[in-house]
Amino acid sequence: MTADPFDAFLASGDTLRIYQDGRLLFSSKKDRLLPLMEYIANCEIGREPVAIFDKIMGNAAALLAVKANAGEVASPMGSELAVRTLDSNGIRHRLTEIVPYILRPDGQGLCPMEELSMGKGPEDFYREMKRRIGKSAI
Repeated sequence: MTADPFDAFLASGDTLRIYQDGRLLFSSKKDRLLPLMEYIANCEIGREPVAIFDKIMGNAAALLAVKANAGEVASPMGSELAVRTLDSNGIRHRLTEIVPYILRPDGQGLCPMEELSMGKGPEDFYREMKRRIGKSAI
């Protein structure tokens, strides 16, 4: 019996794992959106879709998942905004808990990335993120 890769991800210390055809392409223990940004900037995005396992799937991560050519995503938590983005781009999703939106770590208002992602497409959001974090950081 083969273990579920999503269960293995949840048990790991990783914050992001990206698979293609069952093969691990990329993993990271870094926080927030930096791992997805690193994957997009440094790995060849092929024609074959990937499966993305992320600790939190807010709309910002969903937009980057579109840019990364995700065919499916899985996360223990996702936002309603992320679900809309994933659905509108034909990306299957497995979100254990769906919340109205992703909050700041202190729980006081929207996560800044969730807010920044509103009204943007994948390409616009990616460009804005590159501008904000600088090329040297990814």
